[in-house]
Amino acid sequence: MKKRFLSFLLCIMMVASLAVGCGSKSDNTQTNEANTSTNNETNTETSGDSSGEVTLTLWSIATESDAFSPAYAKAIADFEAANPGVKIVHETFENQSYKTKIKSAVAANELPDIFYTWGGGFSKPFVDSGKVLPLDDYFAEYKDELPEAALTNVRFDGKLYGVTFTTPLSAVFYNKKMFEENGVKVPTNWDEFIEVCKTFKSKGITPIGISAKDTWVIAMTHDNLVLKSAGPEKVAAALTKSGQTYNDPDFIEASKKLRELIDLGAYPEGAPGLSNDEASAMFYNGDVAMFITGSWMAGSIQTDPENPEDFDVFPFPAVGGKGKETDFMGGATDSLMVNASGPHKDIAAKAAFELAKSISKYAYLDGAGVAAWKVDYDDSSVNPITKKIADMASKATSFTIWYDTLMEAEDAGEYLALLQELFMGNISPEELAEAMANQLEQ
Repeated sequence: MKKRFLSFLLCIMMVASLAVGCGSKSDNTQTNEANTSTNNETNTETSGDSSGEVTLTLWSIATESDAFSPAYAKAIADFEAANPGVKIVHETFENQSYKTKIKSAVAANELPDIFYTWGGGFSKPFVDSGKVLPLDDYFAEYKDELPEAALTNVRFDGKLYGVTFTTPLSAVFYNKKMFEENGVKVPTNWDEFIEVCKTFKSKGITPIGISAKDTWVIAMTHDNLVLKSAGPEKVAAALTKSGQTYNDPDFIEASKKLRELIDLGAYPEGAPGLSNDEASAMFYNGDVAMFITGSWMAGSIQTDPENPEDFDVFPFPAVGGKGKETDFMGGATDSLMVNASGPHKDIAAKAAFELAKSISKYAYLDGAGVAAWKVDYDDSSVNPITKKIADMASKATSFTIWYDTLMEAEDAGEYLALLQELFMGNISPEELAEAMANQLEQ
């Protein structure tokens, strides 16, 4: 009898222990947002709470300091209000580190439900791996609002895999008050641009802000120089391995022009240690006269400097090569893609389109980007700099997407590493061209 009682008591204790253990595992799964795969078995079971709420995880680079952060927040709020029972958890990462994170997530099958990425060669391996959901069926509802031309860089083998929201381009932002005070006029060609830099240097003013730590910032200048030297057709042929070698006089000439700026002392002495945020702050504070980056800076200018009215923008000047001043670096590449293995693919696909549509609107109204979606709302409040960039985009003779996006990921990584070596003076323009030619022949 005593033995039976002890056996019965032991069974009760074991059942209780299992119940507690199961409850603990469920709680941990629900609260782990950053490190748990959205497509594993446990997460599939716990992706909604007891009330039937669906939780979608979204990754992006719209950190608090990013010009797109407010647009994302408003878009998410609108979507959740229009779709009761759906919650979006938004996790953000710094640009450079995100590129590594998203590649690792694809390899490990740990993608979130919706993720920000760049079109072209950057995302092609993700699509080829089968990890990205085709969106053609979902696009039918939005085809009158989002031009087909805006989706060129997120189509692979004839299928749609991403939703774009803006048409960014790179340009030269400048402090027009500093220009006026020093008798400097906006340059229209490379020779005039160099003279502007020399004038500021002679007055003890650093001409251009840059981050050589975040290598994509160097690329903002170098990409433009290559485009204006070689022309869009030659650039595309070289970077997509379509019969054009990178070891070419036009490509070498572009790198020489970057070295010309470096040797002139156009950049801050501490540039190799500056992040993009730190370098941008120098521009907003009036420590440098110009900054070459993407059109999103127009939005930051409205909030970060104390005197946004002192700033303006002009196109990257022609350099006397095969490209035109109206050939722009940029185009619709920033996009949202959907995890093909996610537990709520239909809802995630709908969210990707609705979020992209709203981000396009709010980012344009905030001045952070040029809308890729149809503008069917009052845009009279858009700041003058963004409107000027939109006008540049409307008059563009070509768009060439950022080189580290146009190229496949491994080639892009080598390109950015070589640019940093060129900036530091460790390699010559000729050596960069030869190294890139070898990389692209592999």
